[in-house]
Amino acid sequence: PLLDTVFSFLRRKTDFFAGPPGSGERGVEIALEKVNDVVNKHANLYREQVAKKASRKKEPAKKKAEDSDVVEVDADGGFDISPSENIERKGEQIKEEKAVSSAPEAEKSAEAAPPVGNGGTVDGKYVWTQSLSEVNVNVPLPGNTRGRDLKVSIAKKHLKVGMKKNPGEWIVNSPLSKPVICDDSFWTVEDGNRLVINLQKLNQMEWWDSVCTGDPTIDVKAIQPENSSLTDLDGETRQTVEKMMFDQRQKAMGLPTSDEQKKLDMLEKFKKAHPEMDFSNAKIS
Repeated sequence: PLLDTVFSFLRRKTDFFAGPPGSGERGVEIALEKVNDVVNKHANLYREQVAKKASRKKEPAKKKAEDSDVVEVDADGGFDISPSENIERKGEQIKEEKAVSSAPEAEKSAEAAPPVGNGGTVDGKYVWTQSLSEVNVNVPLPGNTRGRDLKVSIAKKHLKVGMKKNPGEWIVNSPLSKPVICDDSFWTVEDGNRLVINLQKLNQMEWWDSVCTGDPTIDVKAIQPENSSLTDLDGETRQTVEKMMFDQRQKAMGLPTSDEQKKLDMLEKFKKAHPEMDFSNAKIS
């Protein structure tokens, strides 16, 4: 319809179809040729625009395909040709493997923590520390205990500790895990509530994993060499050892440990602050 309108206008208002002067009967034919030229020109322009748009669409796709083909060289000099998605997945997989492998290492390092004083605790009996040359055993005793109240026997391969008032009963009566030098070993009562036994090792180039056979053992590989005498320990370690000894002594006497005593003290303060409340059925846990 648009072309019909245009041709009608040209026919009525112009000499377009008449052709150039002197063309005669070929005027109409020449006019049609002009029209065809114009139409073909616009058609060619349209095709070029369509081709350019198509080529622009293909370029990003081609670039993406080129980027996806990544060539990597590994540590051995080999080539890894794979899409980028595979490389990302591979990186994530490596991170996961590292996280999984690091977990056992963390657990191992936690388990390998050095024992306090390079020794340990035998529940209900004693706390012990050591150096390469000697072992110190700290046995909690009832208050105001004297040396004459005790029965202590240090043999090369055996240790006995008991109270004279309890004949036939022994706090410690077991073979030693390693032999000792009897003449250089000794014992003493400190503060009236602690028996300290100093055992001189026969082999002064090895660590003990326990004092007596059958007692809980420690990991000697985790030991860090240091002085084991209670007076030579650093403040924090000494405080820890003394706390363990106090708790052992309290348990032996049927009394609350240091942690339990703190809870009782807090309860007493709360009672005083709230006298209107009934604490007759209160329990400490």
